[in-house]
Amino acid sequence: MDKIDTLSSMQGRTLINEIFKELRYSRQYSAFSTLIQCWKISVHERDLSPYLNRNVSVLHPLGFFRGTGLWMEEILNRFYFSSINSFVYFGASILLLLIGVRRFSNSISDTAIIAALALESCLLFFMFVVMFFTPKDDFSDKDKDNERENAAELLLEIGEIAKDLAGAIIQIERINENFSIIASTQSRTNDALQLIAKSASDAVSPNPEMLETMKLTNEALSQLNHTVNELNKAAEKIKREEIQLAVKQELEKLISSKIE
Repeated sequence: MDKIDTLSSMQGRTLINEIFKELRYSRQYSAFSTLIQCWKISVHERDLSPYLNRNVSVLHPLGFFRGTGLWMEEILNRFYFSSINSFVYFGASILLLLIGVRRFSNSISDTAIIAALALESCLLFFMFVVMFFTPKDDFSDKDKDNERENAAELLLEIGEIAKDLAGAIIQIERINENFSIIASTQSRTNDALQLIAKSASDAVSPNPEMLETMKLTNEALSQLNHTVNELNKAAEKIKREEIQLAVKQELEKLISSKIE
């Protein structure tokens, strides 16, 4: 269990602010209930565990006057000053309206004017009391310094994350380029393998076009062989005829010489 001396210390003021936010925003207490509960805690509460998510105890409660002063500083002034200020302006506007209407009409009695003045005076006095218990500058400055430190640390972490992210993006781009090169090389390799496979397939089993070409070539060779045979036959016939003609001419010459 955590222990603190009093709620008026820096740690205690931080705790009372945390309790207010827990009651008002997390547990959804009404504004009036939150104010009453925070006043009780500031005055005489010792065990703060029912209002926080951890066990914290106060060794020395502040009592009525000091606790009320702390409550005015850390709760009423910090979280409700704007609301109090708006009520003061509202009272002033009512007073001005009644005075203005009274100047041009007798429908507003003196009692209403006096009541409006009394209301505005009470509101101004209450605002004076609230402003009198303005939180200490040291605490505010410390909060601001802590916020600045946290913001600086956050910005530094964001910068580191952005730097790492940029490096990772560069590496991813390089990997993508390498993958593109590998894919292109693989595509060219696949084309070459397909060409080799086609050539081997054609060598083992000729395609239909080659078979058709070979068939036509064989037919042309057969026709050429037949033509050559016919030419040989024609040449032999011509040769026989020439021989017969030569023999005939020789016989004619012999017969003619013998007759003479």
